[in-house]
Amino acid sequence: MPTKLESCMDCLIKIFHHYSGKEGDKYKLNKGELKLLLQCELTDFLASQKDPRLVEKIMEDLDNNKDNEVDFNEFVILVAALTVACNEFFEEQLRQKEAGGCH
Repeated sequence: MPTKLESCMDCLIKIFHHYSGKEGDKYKLNKGELKLLLQCELTDFLASQKDPRLVEKIMEDLDNNKDNEVDFNEFVILVAALTVACNEFFEEQLRQKEAGGCH
């Protein structure tokens, strides 16, 4: 029986390959595949963004080797960065709750 973390890792791999396998190199996301992944899997994140060039900017930032595709290693960097940002938001919310509590 896999642990929760192992299940999360497996899920990340499966999500990446679900979208990367749609066209072209089945081990990389092109811009269209990345956009679809973001729209379907990070709906709340995208909805809160107002920049119409967001997907292009994410692609430029992630595409370290400048091949106009995002491989799994580059994708994991995005997931890690978003996870860190979510954790920082969560910690800030806890601090504010603690500061407003009874003394």
